[in-house]
Amino acid sequence: MLPTVPSTSALPRMVLVSGDEELLVSRGVREVVHAARIHDPQVEIVDRAPGEFTESDVVDLTSASMFGGLRMVVVRGAQELADDLREALLAYISRPLDDVVLVVVHSGAARNRKLVDAMKAAGATVVPAARITRPRDRHDFVSAEVRRLGGQISTGAVKSLVDAVGSDLRELAAVCEQMVTDSGGTVDEALVAKYHRGRAETTGFAVADAAIAGDLPQALTVLRQTLANGVPPVLVVSAMTTGVRDLARVAAAGGGSTWELARSLGMPDWKVERSQRAARGWSDEGLAHAMRVISAADAAVKGGAVDPVYGLERLVTQIVSARGRTGGARR
Repeated sequence: MLPTVPSTSALPRMVLVSGDEELLVSRGVREVVHAARIHDPQVEIVDRAPGEFTESDVVDLTSASMFGGLRMVVVRGAQELADDLREALLAYISRPLDDVVLVVVHSGAARNRKLVDAMKAAGATVVPAARITRPRDRHDFVSAEVRRLGGQISTGAVKSLVDAVGSDLRELAAVCEQMVTDSGGTVDEALVAKYHRGRAETTGFAVADAAIAGDLPQALTVLRQTLANGVPPVLVVSAMTTGVRDLARVAAAGGGSTWELARSLGMPDWKVERSQRAARGWSDEGLAHAMRVISAADAAVKGGAVDPVYGLERLVTQIVSARGRTGGARR
């Protein structure tokens, strides 16, 4: 089932975002924030990352506002809350305030399930954000995403797009947005085939492939072409993330046939085969280092902390270098 978010016309006082799919979690919280700001443009928003919610926040949550107006408190990583903080939230849930919107983000883990049960029992709005693993659900996500963007997509095009991009929801969402924009709204199989055939040499995926293969000159050349064609830097970093993550998943899965790995990992067989070939030149140490530098680059690009061109060229160089890190290449 695809996730739903609260309507901006009716603002709930308690919202449970349940799941650990980053894209769906961020969308769920963002929609509640949007609804709250429509209800009260001056809403006070307190957004606590996992581990940051404290006793002081509990006091603020349970106290009446001195200045009136709406307040919104977001508690992320609720499955990690200490027992005393969990109990304080449970007490609040039983007696919520009218001028507060409480948003609790819980991964779905067993720990602190009492919070999930209590919020549901109290009538909280539930936003599903579970990780999508089944191919059918990914197809549904793509169809819904294109509709959300104001476009339409054929059944065959959905399958082709999922086969080409893979299981990463952020990648699927980014490609859907770009294709709806490029096509004017109608996405069919011919467009998907043309898109991936005609732009293969100038996409973030091509940059990632060259860098993972250790071809620095090719990776830098394709990177410059990609940026010149208007591909946003964040999509290049996202493609690098997906490429290295797929490589690590296939490498960690060990032996087995391409088909068996594709079925167990939920990846297209051609992507598994390509990752198997690439993994022979990588060590575990190199993969771990690559994931760290990509994570840092992602934060820098999104935060505008670096010049995008310089930051991406540095990232490509670091990925190529990581491929050659000691630790022994896989065989």
